[in-house]
Amino acid sequence: MLTEKEAFDLAKRVAEEQGWAWVEPTRATLYRAWFGEGGRWEVASNARGLGAIARIVLDAETGAVLEKGYIPR
Repeated sequence: MLTEKEAFDLAKRVAEEQGWAWVEPTRATLYRAWFGEGGRWEVASNARGLGAIARIVLDAETGAVLEKGYIPR
């Protein structure tokens, strides 16, 4: 299971690989699976802003990128 710090680091790396801005403050939310192990991390940069928002969803077990998106402004 990824820790919150690992989720932040992985999401930041994905955003940088895409050429997206990574702006503080950031937010990470763990959504656990209904049954059994697993879940997903949803990580967003510029969490309180209106633009430059990178949103990356990661599998909490493997770290695989499930979704990614960017709002430049």
